[in-house]
Amino acid sequence: IRESPCGENPCQHRERSVGKKHKRIKRETLISYLMIAPEMILMLIFIFIPIVYAFYISLFDWNAMGTKTFVGISNYLKMMQDLTFKSSLLVTGKYALIYVLTVYVLSLAAAVFVNSIRSNKRQQACRIGIYLPNTVSTIVAATLWTFLFNSRNGYINKILDGIGVGRQLFLGSRSQALICVAIVGIWVVFGYNMIIFLSALKDVPSEYYEAAKIDGANAVQRFFKITLPSIKGTTIFVLVTSLIASFQAFDQIRVMTSGGPGKTTEVTVYYIFQLAFEQYRFGYASTIAVSLSLIIMVVTVIQMKLLRFK
Repeated sequence: IRESPCGENPCQHRERSVGKKHKRIKRETLISYLMIAPEMILMLIFIFIPIVYAFYISLFDWNAMGTKTFVGISNYLKMMQDLTFKSSLLVTGKYALIYVLTVYVLSLAAAVFVNSIRSNKRQQACRIGIYLPNTVSTIVAATLWTFLFNSRNGYINKILDGIGVGRQLFLGSRSQALICVAIVGIWVVFGYNMIIFLSALKDVPSEYYEAAKIDGANAVQRFFKITLPSIKGTTIFVLVTSLIASFQAFDQIRVMTSGGPGKTTEVTVYYIFQLAFEQYRFGYASTIAVSLSLIIMVVTVIQMKLLRFK
C-alpha cells in the first residue's frame, strides 16, 4: 500500500477526509439552526403557544377578569347550535368566493399585461403603479374607500349621477355591502400577487412560445396550453394564501360596516371579536377561533388536493 506524502496510507487519508467533511456539515447545520432560531422562537411565542392556550381557554367559561369555570366541551356543543356562528360562516364563505376568484383573475391578468410590455421603463412604471396600493395599510384603505362609497357625498355616486345611473346605497345596502368590503381587500392585495405571477411568467422559457407560434397556436391557445400549466405552482400558492386571507378578513369590516347592515358583512372573525372584546365571553370566543382554524386547515388541504389533481 502506497503512503501519502504526509506518511498516511490511502485508507487513513480517506477516513480523515470523511471526518473533516462530517465536521463541516455539522458546523454548517448548527449555523443554519442558529440563523432560523430567532424566527422559530417568535413563531413559538406568537403563534404556537397562543394556539394551544386558545384551545385551553375554549374549555372554560371566562370573562378575562374573574375565575375560570371549567365547562369541558359545552362551548363546542353550544357553538353547534349557534345560528349567528352559522350565519357568519356563510358570510365568510361568500366573501372568500368573491375575494379569491377576483384576486386571482385580476392579479394574473395584470401580470400578463405587464409582462407583454416591451419597454423596461413602462413595465417598471406599471409594476409600481399596480403594486402601490399594497403599501397602504388596510385601515387607511378602508377609511379612504368609506368616503368613496358614501351614499350622499361619495365620489363614486357623483360619477354614477353624472352618467345617469343613479345613486347607490353601497355600504348601506344588504346586497352591495359585502362586495364593497371585498373590493377594499382586493384593491390592497392584488398588486402583491401580480408581482408573484410576474416573476413566474418571466421564468417560462420563451422557446415554448416560439415553438407554439410556429405550430400555429394563437394567443388564447398559448395562454391555456403553455402559460397556465407553467405557473401551476404559483397559482396554487396564490389561491391558498388568498383563501386563508379571506377567512381572516376583519380590518375593513370593522372600519366600514361593523358587520352591518343586518349582519350581512359579519364574518366569523368579526363575530369572534364581538364575543371577546364587546361581550367578554373569552371562553366561547376561543372555541369559535379554534374551530375556525380547523376549518381553514381542512379547506386549505382540500383546495391544494383539488388544484394538484390533473
